[in-house]
Amino acid sequence: MSEQPLRFDTKIAVLLRDDLEPWQRLNVTAFLVSGLGTQVPEVIGEPYEDADSVLYLPMFRQPVLVFEATKETLTAAHARVLSRSLPRALFTSDLFATGNDRDNRAAVRAVPTGELDLVGLAVYGPRNAVDKAVKGARMHP
Repeated sequence: MSEQPLRFDTKIAVLLRDDLEPWQRLNVTAFLVSGLGTQVPEVIGEPYEDADSVLYLPMFRQPVLVFEATKETLTAAHARVLSRSLPRALFTSDLFATGNDRDNRAAVRAVPTGELDLVGLAVYGPRNAVDKAVKGARMHP
């Protein structure tokens, strides 16, 4: 008897600005998702173990959907995420010029919310709330 696929009532989404270079897309995605597990522990599954009993770190318990959008759509999504108080992580263009966590945080702190030059946003929450937040974005190719 086969098991039914597990469906989640929550969603993890990463929204990337569509004008990023390929290396930037990968870098931004990795940074963004690293923040979710620290503040939303329920997104993390159990540790992995291979047939030889070698242990591996736990990962997200559900897929991460990656979207792309224009700068304007990303800005609108950010506003919707904030208005819904959804757990989120952000990446601004300023962070490409920094080289460490302290400088990253200082670069974000120096800019008012409405003036952030967003290049990426990760969000977690109920499926319908996340869907509404990323409205207008398309799945990353």
